[in-house]
Amino acid sequence: MKTPLQHIKLKNQHLVSGKILDIDLSYQIFGPPLHSAPIILVNHALTGNSEVAGENGWWNSLIGDDKIIDTKIYSAICFNIPGNGFDGNLIAEENVFTTKDIANIFLKGLEFLNIPKLYTLIGGSIGGAIGWEMIAIKSDLTDHFIPIACDYKTSDWLHAQCLVQQFLLDQKEEPLQKARLHAMLCYRTPESLNHRFKNEFDTEKQILKSHDWLNFHGKLLSERFSLSSYRLMNNLLMSINAAPEKLKNIKANIHFIAVDSDLFFPAFEMKNCYQFLKSNKQNVFYHEIKSIHGHDAFLMEYDQLNYLLNNIFNEK
Repeated sequence: MKTPLQHIKLKNQHLVSGKILDIDLSYQIFGPPLHSAPIILVNHALTGNSEVAGENGWWNSLIGDDKIIDTKIYSAICFNIPGNGFDGNLIAEENVFTTKDIANIFLKGLEFLNIPKLYTLIGGSIGGAIGWEMIAIKSDLTDHFIPIACDYKTSDWLHAQCLVQQFLLDQKEEPLQKARLHAMLCYRTPESLNHRFKNEFDTEKQILKSHDWLNFHGKLLSERFSLSSYRLMNNLLMSINAAPEKLKNIKANIHFIAVDSDLFFPAFEMKNCYQFLKSNKQNVFYHEIKSIHGHDAFLMEYDQLNYLLNNIFNEK
């Protein structure tokens, strides 16, 4: 599945900080042309991008022909968070954006494409958090909202992890690799690592296999992601702040999907939000992935996620 990267030029975009910027918003569409089928907006995760389907699609187990988000039936669109680098554009000031800014930019992109309403808005991790900001701003944006492993606010715990990330990103030597090593320990759990590596030692490389795995992920990210992009994403994680009072006005059916072992966006935080909304609206539902793998389970436990999403889409 080949789909071109397309661009929208947004002039004089007003940011929460008071700054005004021209934004190059890039995106990809998978499936039928826009306006010929129900539209699903997919908000990408922290190191993800607009390439959600196809051979190299980071969520291609879910999105594609004859898959849960069936691109024979739905038009799937995904914007790149400006500055993520996938389109070649970087942002000089990494702390210039908040998630509310990104939400407004995505809403402007939808307006430019003449999409007043979505069929479904779905996103994992920071992508889901941006989704919360979008529907807090525009309560009738979508018929269905599926936030996965995320919350509508940055918790104290998440702030603390991002502060450590900031410290590591300020290091002179291998900052991106160091930050990624720490992040991987937030995305997984002790049980996950212990179960996988069992204190095994690689005699050829003369290193613990768990250390080798962490080094691999640090090196891999540094080869495909820029330091400025990672700084920007870390700052976005610290800025999630959808107004709770506005969440009560959301018209969409909301399907929470939490991970029971998530250390990054803990399941109890999503349950709290679910209970808060459940007291004000009936069309809100809670689902949970059972896994030892923590936050990254939404990118690993595809059988469970497929099952949950299949049930959700069949209920519509």
